[in-house]
Amino acid sequence: MSSLPPDTRDRILQSAWQLLEASGGKGVRMTDIARDAGISRQAVYLHFPTRSELLIATTRYLDQVKQVDQLLLASRQAATGKERLEAFIEAWGNYIPEIYGVAKALLAMKDTDQAADEAWSKRMLAVREGCLAAIQALKKDGTLSSDYTVRQATDILWTLLSVRNWEQLTQNCGWSQKRYVETTKKLAGRILLTD
Repeated sequence: MSSLPPDTRDRILQSAWQLLEASGGKGVRMTDIARDAGISRQAVYLHFPTRSELLIATTRYLDQVKQVDQLLLASRQAATGKERLEAFIEAWGNYIPEIYGVAKALLAMKDTDQAADEAWSKRMLAVREGCLAAIQALKKDGTLSSDYTVRQATDILWTLLSVRNWEQLTQNCGWSQKRYVETTKKLAGRILLTD
């Protein structure tokens, strides 16, 4: 039994995803996406009136295909703040390599491309919400270090989990994925948890 071909919207999103990864952020245009998807540029605009909407939808599509909600389930169901913190670090830390191609493209484009900047900012705000949930769980348990407010602790965790930090350690310094995740968990624990 053969599967049905993807609908036009999915073809557009698949093309945007593939072109972003392949280009490394070198100016993917709506025309390029339309050509790759085998449709007219007008058809792309019917589904996504602006480039920002398309790039944001592409990041969400990637999350759907990669089943990010399933990856985050352990964090969301954790019994303690510490468990939630460690599960979130593990989930997001191991998700970064899955989305690195698109992330790298958006990072390369964001300083000169408003649509890419908006797509990246929305994606990172979603990560920040996950960081906040983990920090709030620590606060609720009474295990959040008194050195930081919830906001400051969220800032710290969000920064520790940045794609740029992952890139520096794994791509530039040659760390394994396992070492990156384990070290990030240890650092976050030492900084954010009570003694």
